[in-house]
Amino acid sequence: MKEKKHNTQGKTVSIAGVMKITGEGVGYVESSDLEEDAQIQPRFLGTALHRDAVEISLFPQRKGERLTGEVTRVVQRAKTKFVGTVRRKAGDSFCFVAPDDTRMYVDIFIPRIENDQVQDGIKVMVEMTEWRESQKSPEGKIIRVIGKSGEHETEMQAIVFERGLQIGFPEAVVQEARAFQKTKAQIISLEALKRKDFRDRVTFTIDPSDAKDFDDALSFREVSEGIYEVGVHIADVSFFVKENTVLDQEAYERGFSLYLVDRTIPMLPEELSNDLCSLNPHEDKLAFSAVFHLTNKGEVQKRWFGRTVIRSDTRFAYQQAQAVIDQGEGPHAKELKVLNSIALSLREDRVKRGALDFDQAEVRIELNERGFPISISEKERLETHKLVEELMVLANREVAEEFIRASGNVKEGAGIFRIHEEPKKEEIRELSVFLRQLGYELKIGKEGVEAKDLNDLFLKLEGRPEESLVKTVALKSMTKAVYSTKSVGHFGLALNHYTHFTSPIRRYADLLVHRIMNDYLSEKQTSVEKHEQYRQAADYLSRREMDVVDAERTSITVKQIEFMLERVGEVRKGVISGISNWGIFVQELETKAEGMVRLRNMQDDYYVFDRESYSIVGSRTKKRYTIADVVKVKVVGGSIEKRQLDFTFAP
Repeated sequence: MKEKKHNTQGKTVSIAGVMKITGEGVGYVESSDLEEDAQIQPRFLGTALHRDAVEISLFPQRKGERLTGEVTRVVQRAKTKFVGTVRRKAGDSFCFVAPDDTRMYVDIFIPRIENDQVQDGIKVMVEMTEWRESQKSPEGKIIRVIGKSGEHETEMQAIVFERGLQIGFPEAVVQEARAFQKTKAQIISLEALKRKDFRDRVTFTIDPSDAKDFDDALSFREVSEGIYEVGVHIADVSFFVKENTVLDQEAYERGFSLYLVDRTIPMLPEELSNDLCSLNPHEDKLAFSAVFHLTNKGEVQKRWFGRTVIRSDTRFAYQQAQAVIDQGEGPHAKELKVLNSIALSLREDRVKRGALDFDQAEVRIELNERGFPISISEKERLETHKLVEELMVLANREVAEEFIRASGNVKEGAGIFRIHEEPKKEEIRELSVFLRQLGYELKIGKEGVEAKDLNDLFLKLEGRPEESLVKTVALKSMTKAVYSTKSVGHFGLALNHYTHFTSPIRRYADLLVHRIMNDYLSEKQTSVEKHEQYRQAADYLSRREMDVVDAERTSITVKQIEFMLERVGEVRKGVISGISNWGIFVQELETKAEGMVRLRNMQDDYYVFDRESYSIVGSRTKKRYTIADVVKVKVVGGSIEKRQLDFTFAP
């Protein structure tokens, strides 16, 4: 597929790659044959859609100009099913469907309507059946009627279905899970006899107050003065979910649990995720454990991995555990104090090594019984959140290191790793230009940027209005963390090797890592065929993760827009988060909702986009609006369907 055709006269170059389409309908083709992505203007897209495998012809490139081209062939469709809203006139036997995904830049024509529910304004899922000519609309058929556009349940389901995700479980999957549940006491009591017993250790879980599935627990025991045994015990999902069962196939297809603003759609049926596998308090549970002897500075003196039986004494919410630490008294006060001290040392050590601190404010959305948002606030970030995170990072790091040790220090094929490559130089250059406009200088060496320099920048930004914005832009300039059978390190965490071991209830990759670890402990060799399966799984789960993250973010965006549309006419404070040719993006400070002030609505002057300074400048008044400026805006409208919020500047 990566064929190169070069014409010595410089007229024709044909390249194969993957299409990416922006919300504005402009395409970019990524290919290993190109040093930079090729830009494809809308009129040259042919019938190519987002993530399609395509072949393109490159146009002659002038010095200093961007590489451009046109699509000559769609090699493979990435997607043929779309969610959208019906556009139908009364009496018509046909309709059009306007897709929710703005990257699907054309409406789909439905030549024949066979369902009476398919009326104007109804949200449906369609399958595109044919699209041969870019000048005509693609044809399709309706395969699911979801509900009335704008209603809470309709919008939540639409977010899920649009990304190829599912809500309920097939009956065969549920039945397999229930079969375990019927004999769980017998299963656990018999299996416990074969495992290392940690039921005598002080053990507890720390999770959100509304959590129903507990996939990690911590145990603690003082071994000698200054040396502590810390167990990171993870639900042993791999014991129950065996390869090639219907449970396994369904979990793989889903890839992840999905957390929307109003619900959790689990990767595993609740019989497993909330009961059998979950490390509920005061119950004997099967675990896969990483146990360490640590100094009070977090130095690993000894490590052990294996299958265990545990019994959690206490279920803490983060706030409850934090109160015990702050007050110095309460359940497991001594253990929590020591663990918190160890976690602080682990974090300090990671930052010294260059780990990036991308901690950003997240929002908590409270809904009423109809699913309408009644409050949006910033989530509290506690020391106990960091305590759990650091011990999970420790376990993930050590499991990855064990893969390398057990495989003879072979980086390729030792397991499934979580990798985060260094950012591309051009992305860092753009970030540097952006920061310079805000008055910040980012040090860039010959090899690119060092994580330490980014952290130094973040320290300077602490508490400033532009802190969240700069971290968001910096994060976008990073490559995305993905799964791979090749361990190339984790730039963001400043680790040579890293994996995901600690959340097998909600991430399929962790389930695979448990199976791989069990093979190493059993001295079982990984076949070439099995390694290829792992490579394909890593690629698939990396793509699946993007869909899941996008769905979660979109559910938040929908509720932010709903909340703000009830406040039309209100003046609110925000920070300028983006500049474009047609308007200024502003993030409202309280809710983090992002809207746009359109240039056509700025009547006091004629404003133009100054690309070099990331500013909008008035031609007459020279009034300037720049990234990170704190401004006042009035809410004037928007659309849930278009995922759009409209502001105007307020005096």
